[in-house]
Amino acid sequence: MGDVRAVDFVDLDIPKGSTVALVGESGCGKTSLGKALLHIVKPAGGRVLFDGTDLTSQPRRELKPFRRRLQIVFQDPFGSLNPRMMVGEILAEGMEVHGIGENRQDRAVDLLHRVGLSADVVNRYPHAFSGGQRQRIGIAAALAVEPEFIVCDEPTSALDVSVQAQIINLWKSCRPT
Repeated sequence: MGDVRAVDFVDLDIPKGSTVALVGESGCGKTSLGKALLHIVKPAGGRVLFDGTDLTSQPRRELKPFRRRLQIVFQDPFGSLNPRMMVGEILAEGMEVHGIGENRQDRAVDLLHRVGLSADVVNRYPHAFSGGQRQRIGIAAALAVEPEFIVCDEPTSALDVSVQAQIINLWKSCRPT
């Protein structure tokens, strides 16, 4: 059958503060490229430069500082949230790993308000929410560590049209600085 190349010959320069959309057919490698940019999967070749550092040449243990600065919102909002953790724990987990914030519970509530959810959801599990609400939780989790770069892997494709518009408007109001 031979080698399968999900992505080949990609050259991107994404300026700080910009929004870039990658459009293509299903299976063309959009998700693979997003994961390679964040070093979730190791690219077979080439380089990924972030702030002058080649992430592809960094040992895994050296990537921790970059994990805070680079986040992802996955296509499947349910599959990306730990079903054994309450929403407040999900949001606090990244903050704890990266030493962000003294009162993480208050910060979690603030993030939930930013994405249009009420404070009482911190003590509920992901299965208790609709797809759109789960996607908002995923966005809040990505924003919790104050990233500089966020890859959104089709964050609205699994949602109905009215919720898609809400999530797009949410991104416009919650873009990282």
